Amino acid sequence: MDTSFLKSRQTRYTAYAGTYILVILAVLGAINFLANRYDKSYDSTSNKQFSLSDQTIKVVGNLKSDVKLTYFDESARFPQARDLLDRYTALSPKLKVEFIDPVKKPQQAKSAGFRRDVIMLVDSGLRKEEAKSLTEEEVTGALIRSLKSGERNACFVNAANEHSIDDQAATGYSTMKQLLERDNYKTRTIDFKPKAAEPGKPLAIGQTPAAAVVEVPKDCLTLIVGGPQLAYPQPIVDAIKKYVEGGGHALFLLDNVLKIGRGEPTAENTELAAMLSGWGVTPNKDLVLDLSGIGNMFGAGPEIPVILQYDPHAITRPLARVPTAFPVPRSLEIKSGAKSTVEKLFGTGEDSIAVSDVAASGAIDPKKGKKGPFTLAAAGTVQGTPSGRFVVVGTSQWAENRAMGSRTLGNRDLFMNIINWLSADEDLISIRPKSTEDRPLTLTSQRMSLVFWLSVVIFPLGVVMFGMVTWWKRR
Repeated sequence: MDTSFLKSRQTRYTAYAGTYILVILAVLGAINFLANRYDKSYDSTSNKQFSLSDQTIKVVGNLKSDVKLTYFDESARFPQARDLLDRYTALSPKLKVEFIDPVKKPQQAKSAGFRRDVIMLVDSGLRKEEAKSLTEEEVTGALIRSLKSGERNACFVNAANEHSIDDQAATGYSTMKQLLERDNYKTRTIDFKPKAAEPGKPLAIGQTPAAAVVEVPKDCLTLIVGGPQLAYPQPIVDAIKKYVEGGGHALFLLDNVLKIGRGEPTAENTELAAMLSGWGVTPNKDLVLDLSGIGNMFGAGPEIPVILQYDPHAITRPLARVPTAFPVPRSLEIKSGAKSTVEKLFGTGEDSIAVSDVAASGAIDPKKGKKGPFTLAAAGTVQGTPSGRFVVVGTSQWAENRAMGSRTLGNRDLFMNIINWLSADEDLISIRPKSTEDRPLTLTSQRMSLVFWLSVVIFPLGVVMFGMVTWWKRR
């Protein structure tokens, strides 16, 4: 029997098998190399729970010097922390993470600054900041506070029944305060209460004690006028004007002045409106209604326009297709002047109307309304050395706690982007980390019954029947 043929065929099969194995090993090696070199992942969760926010990517990716994160916890919990922190270190080689177990290494933990109420320390070389929980909000907030040195004060006017930053009710501004302090702003209110003239110091002819002392504190980086319900006296308006034209930054949230419902209407604030008109933004005495039906997707009626498209600006650029809502707004007329430049931020479309008359019952005649589009917010720059910046929005209700706390709306991102632009912190303008969303699974009795029949009866019987059919055919 000639065995040379069998040997040659066996040799070929061995060569083929060896080649296949080498090819497979080469492919696996290449995949492993690429996976380590280019670590990519896809987050399929609806709220992007396992993806870092635009702000985190921007802040970490733009690091100019080394930053160290020191995480304190039991060693058994280190893998859980790495799930989040590895995503941070993948963004920049300048970010380093150290894990310390305070129980096993108490001296090392103590020298690193460990305390029982701190889970992480962020050290940028400028200052150390604490993160009290292992969430993106806390970690990125601590990182920003560590990187931003110097005093940054956000001052809220408290002179005409404005929203309070200490009010935790649905209509309060306490969420606004939390957002600002997370980005290393200090918040406080200024009441413009006139003080008595200094003893022995004479006043100029025609000068009143109030006019002599009413001014915006010089350490206010940003001034926020949060929906005044009463009219400002002229000295306060003059103080705000002097502040902005002297290089200050101000956000004006102006409510509708029409009588809507049973409550008292907001004062027209003629002096303040005249000041803004001099800068190129004129608030109209109307109510804007959105008839496009977009608000229906978010449970909002026509009196709450929902914005999905924005005009090009540093403030709104990251908000593409991010919805924001603006309850009962008034429209704005904008026009750049000799000493100011004004740009539209966003507004309603053609399927909107503006009415100047609302019945006591709340009824509105659409036929009497002026057809859109309308401007709802504008940003401007006042010429000077340095130049001042201001933003005007035709409602203050969009920044209330009930709107800022919404998971589906981007109102909080819009607000912080406005503040960052006003205070020249453009590097922080972005979409911010969202708090972890609790989405419990709720099963009705019918669904529980369906799960039982599918998992306990139907699927097991199907497997048994498939096995019996297969056995019968092969018998």
